[in-house]
Amino acid sequence: MKIAFVIQRYGKEVMGGSELHCREVAERLVEKGYDCTVYTTAAKDYITWKNEYSLGEAILNGVIIKRYPVERERNIQSFNQYSDWIFNNAHTHENELEWMEKQGPYSPALIRALEEEEGCHDCFVFFTYLYYNTYWGLKAIRGKKALVPTAHDEPALRLGIMKEVFALPEAFMFNTESEKQMLSRYFCFENKYQDIVGVGVDIPQEHSVSDVARRYGICPPYILYAGRIEPGKGCQELINYFMRYNRQNPDVMFVLIGKQLMDLPSHPKIKYLGFIPQEDKNAIMASALATVHPSHFESLCMAALESMAVKTPILVQEKTDPLRQHCLNGQSGLYYSEFEEFQEALDLMIKDTKLTEAMGENGLRYVKQNYSWPRILEKYSKLLDFLKTKRP
Repeated sequence: MKIAFVIQRYGKEVMGGSELHCREVAERLVEKGYDCTVYTTAAKDYITWKNEYSLGEAILNGVIIKRYPVERERNIQSFNQYSDWIFNNAHTHENELEWMEKQGPYSPALIRALEEEEGCHDCFVFFTYLYYNTYWGLKAIRGKKALVPTAHDEPALRLGIMKEVFALPEAFMFNTESEKQMLSRYFCFENKYQDIVGVGVDIPQEHSVSDVARRYGICPPYILYAGRIEPGKGCQELINYFMRYNRQNPDVMFVLIGKQLMDLPSHPKIKYLGFIPQEDKNAIMASALATVHPSHFESLCMAALESMAVKTPILVQEKTDPLRQHCLNGQSGLYYSEFEEFQEALDLMIKDTKLTEAMGENGLRYVKQNYSWPRILEKYSKLLDFLKTKRP
């Protein structure tokens, strides 16, 4: 089968959740013999949508990439102001279309390419409900199409145009049961193909990790954050919590891995490592007291799955239902909603090693049962078989 994916950004340097999710699924399907093409933009940065990749065709790990220009960069301050207005005031359908254009990435050439090349592919899989390329792309494709929403409960879901987005696909691949239940409060999925899929996680082989931590200047006990380092991911709140906690527990370190998009305080127990090789990342995760996931908005959280895969407990924001459900369904971590709960959870993890070991074992079992790549690819194969036999 010839499968087309549609995503706002795509490339080995793009480490966003839905973008990395799309890339890993496409590359794994190529390994299984599918012919995969990705339609995307030349943008690398999701804040500005500035064209940075070369236009035209490229190939990455067997996946054909077709990149089209973004015609208008995004002014994030102006966009945020418009979003605040439209989410809190009466407005028209035209206002919502203007919001979508401001949201971006504004690439009419990408939409035209989808219209002109639809016949070259057996089906289309769109990743993320939120962006210009999904809204207009779903309208452009008349045939077989599926959506991986990667949604969390946010004001954009309540815009009228989102009813159009969720009415058009014939199939939906949700990250978690929590995401499906949340979206079902806003949209009807009756007579639509549905599955709970998420993304696969490689289970690393166990190996000695102390040397890796020492090489990076890390001394246990420490907690770890892995992902985009920005206030929107809850990082400022987490840093504030840690600094309060450290005043009473000076031996505990806080290690951060990922792209830095905010200033970090100069603190002897806060260590930023940037991007590091995957094997090193696994080792540092494996020797952490816990990985912390402070975001209030997640549909899955790949870093939490990676943590459980190396038998490290997770500590998550209670308000984020998919993260809380990982803890409850997997019996693999604790959750907090305020500093006092954050403090008590860390104190308990430090004191009760039997508990942390049990949560680690539970987490690995949970990932193997629900998020191993063979399981994920089996579900995608069933989706593609459904679309293949479905009459458009």
